[in-house]
Parts: sequence; structure tokens; C-alpha cells
Amino acid sequence: MAYIHIPNVTIKGISACVPKQVIKNESLNHIFPEEELKKTIESVGIKERRISNENICASDLCYNAAEKLLSDLNIDKDSIDVLIFMSQTTDYKIPATAPILQNRLGLSKNTICFDVSLACSGYIYALTTAFTYLNLPSINRVLLLDGETFSKIVNSKDKTNALLYGDAGTATLLEKKEGNNFNAILHTDGEGWASVNVPGGACRNPFTKNSLEEKIREDGSIGNELQIYMNGIDVFNFTLKVVPKSIKELLEATQTNISDYDSIIFHQANKFMIEFFSKKLKYDMEKVPISLDKFGNTSSATIPLTIVSELKDKQSINNKIIMSGFGAGLSWAAASLDLADTYISDLIEI
Repeated sequence: MAYIHIPNVTIKGISACVPKQVIKNESLNHIFPEEELKKTIESVGIKERRISNENICASDLCYNAAEKLLSDLNIDKDSIDVLIFMSQTTDYKIPATAPILQNRLGLSKNTICFDVSLACSGYIYALTTAFTYLNLPSINRVLLLDGETFSKIVNSKDKTNALLYGDAGTATLLEKKEGNNFNAILHTDGEGWASVNVPGGACRNPFTKNSLEEKIREDGSIGNELQIYMNGIDVFNFTLKVVPKSIKELLEATQTNISDYDSIIFHQANKFMIEFFSKKLKYDMEKVPISLDKFGNTSSATIPLTIVSELKDKQSINNKIIMSGFGAGLSWAAASLDLADTYISDLIEI
């Protein structure tokens, strides 16, 4: 167990941007029999998703979220010391996307810029990295941009993934603050790396003319080597085993009780799983915000997107929170912090 305690830091503000295009999952009757489709939507809990057009990437969604947040808070762009871009759907293999965003946003050339690549636990891992920078004396502000456009790597005929993934971009501004603490538990089990993966197109399995060949996989899912594969049963069993345990580890490490927290924001993967976690932890589902019904699984962006879409109007009663992310890697994380002084922007669409 990796327990990290970072003192004197805070989230100054959070914003989110989603595509305007709405896809209803009930329209997927071309790949699901009607009764199966209804049952799947009810179990998973995803009714509709926001899908980017061919000209919108994760960086575009994050750029708009960042412009909104920096404008709302009247932030001098020269005051941003570090820019982190968290995504697995970057603009290019080379270069990293963070420098491109630094230029688009008009940030100083003195800004430290780099990408982080991790899936559904990525927001908590990236927050930990960002807050760690703030413990350096010369770093005062970090801008974390977290966004995904998984719709671009999903086969539209794949019953395993077609109704799951949506697109979103978020921006989180972090600062120093006396007396405010961030706590995180981080875990990795690389033995399960193949459970969620895009098998082709990188250096281990380079692109060839066969990479675009659509195949029916052993489990019945459909896709080519450049599209996402997920062993749903393996991932499901993994999350049920590790997620409640990691939150209990966080409570023990911080010497707090689950009742001390106003909300738990889970990665928005599956309604059944979220309800199971809450029951296992004996935590009131009324205090567990759900956004997946409207946006689907936006991978690492689900936690900040859920904060913006579901907590903005309830912030006065949702200050102390726990966040829980889990997914490809295999990787999982839990963290606690206080949002009492955090500004939450209105959700925007492009």
C-alpha cells in the first residue's frame, strides 16, 4: 500500500466541458436485441453519452474547460507554474500534448509541461503528482487537464464497449493553502494489464495493414487492433474486490470514519458496481453522486466531471469528499480532500 499525505494544498477550482452531441443508448438496437438492450442499460445505468465529432479531441475539450476556469477565477496565466495533461487519447504519439496546450492557452514558456498516461484511476494519480509539485518552494500553481475521447477507439458494433464510453475534458487548478491536506492510497497490479488494452499501434505491436482488420475476439467482442478491448468479467471481479478495501485503507491511514465525509465520488463505470461499493461500505447512496447516466464512462475524467455536473449546486453540503478511481493497468486509487473553498464552474458544451 502506498499512502501519500500532502499538507498545505487545495483545489482552487474545477471545470468541465463535454461535446454537444448526445447519443442515446436506446438507439443501439442494431447490435442488441431489444430486451437485452433494456436490461443492459438498466444494469449499467448509462442512458446516454456525449460523443465528439471527428474534429474534436480530448485536448480541445480540456482547452475549453481551462479557458472557462481561468476566466471565472480571473487567473493570470503567467502564474501557472506546471501544466499536466492526463489522457490516454492524446493528440499525437509525439510530441506530448501538454506543450501544445501550453501554447494554445498562452501560458508562460517557463511553465513545466508534461503528459500523464493512465486510465480510470488517472485523475487521482495525476492529482497526487500535481500536489507533490506544490510542496516545492518555487511552485505555487498547477493546472491539471484531464480528458478523454474514448469514443474514437471503440468499435460501434462491439456489445462489450459500445454503450459505455463518452467523451469529456476537465480542468483543475491547484494551489498552496495552509492547513489543507490531501491524502491518497495508490495501488497497481500489472499482472492484469491485458484485461483492458488497445493491442496494436504502439512499439510492442506496431501498425501494419492488418491492424485495421475487424475481428471477433474469443469473448465475442468485436474490434480491430487499434480499438479498445476489455475483459468485462475480469475487470468486474477485480473492482469488487479492491475498491471497498482501498477506501477502508484510506480511512485507517487518515484515522477518519466513513461518516466524516459528505460524498464519495466513484469512477463512473457501472451503476451496479457503485451501488455494491456503497452497500459494502455501509454508506448512504443519497450521498454518492451519479453522472454516468448522462455522460457514460469518460475514463479518468469521470471524477472531476461528476463534481462539476452533480456537486456544484450542493457544494454547501458536500465539502469533505472521498474519490475512488479504478481500471486499466490494473490500477486503483482512493483519496480524500476538502472542497469547501473550491470554485466549481458551470458545465460547458462545444
